[in-house]
Amino acid sequence: MMHTPSLTIVRRLKAPPQKVYAAWTRPELMARWWGPDAGPVLSAEADARVGGRFRVVFQTLDGETHECRGEYQEVDADRKLVFTWQWVTLPERRSLVTITFRPVDEGTEMNFTHSQLFDEATRDSHDAGWKGAFEKLGALIEDLGGKNV
Repeated sequence: MMHTPSLTIVRRLKAPPQKVYAAWTRPELMARWWGPDAGPVLSAEADARVGGRFRVVFQTLDGETHECRGEYQEVDADRKLVFTWQWVTLPERRSLVTITFRPVDEGTEMNFTHSQLFDEATRDSHDAGWKGAFEKLGALIEDLGGKNV
């Protein structure tokens, strides 16, 4: 069996798991943090159920438009999401994202793994992209504060 690269990022977010999970599954919240930089999200769709699909189109600050999509493989509300990941421009390069949401004293520990990546360069670019997105996710979570989602 061939080894494919993966990456894992762990973040602690100052909100309960249901708010962090909502940021991953509600299109109006996804549109506020997706993408590696301050470029806009042009559209976000999500049907968070096993067999449901998501699609996000975003633009980076360099003016490039990117579209990613996938299918939910496992959905355990407020606890775990597993979905396929592919870029529209490279449909043959399907990878897998697994996220767990664990309650901790100060909010949620989000354990994110992106596996089955094509090569080391793909892993490195996704690592940088996700880290940029997670900075925006953290800001969104703080902005939501005590608001209901």
